[in-house]
Amino acid sequence: MSAFVFPGVGHIYLKKYIPGVVLVGASLAGIYYLISKTVENALQIVEQMQSGAVQANVAAITELVAKQSTGTDSQLLNIAAVTIIVLWIIGVIDSYRVGRARDASN
Repeated sequence: MSAFVFPGVGHIYLKKYIPGVVLVGASLAGIYYLISKTVENALQIVEQMQSGAVQANVAAITELVAKQSTGTDSQLLNIAAVTIIVLWIIGVIDSYRVGRARDASN
């Protein structure tokens, strides 16, 4: 379940609610950060296009996106993405471990 649905869902399915909720919450926080920063950057580009500061062509938009993807925000976005991936991997491995232990005890 964790591998295909969302990190932590496998734990919740296995009735390991605390680790499941922690994984779901941390993953949602990372996804929220990624989406909010992406939308914020897109809105800044749209504002520049509407004000006439930037032409509405592919080359100008590509240049603006490249400029915005440098610096501290870029590093934080990368950290958030890696965190989500790591949480997903932890969720899959730990759900598998818990499921195997449960099967072995039955």
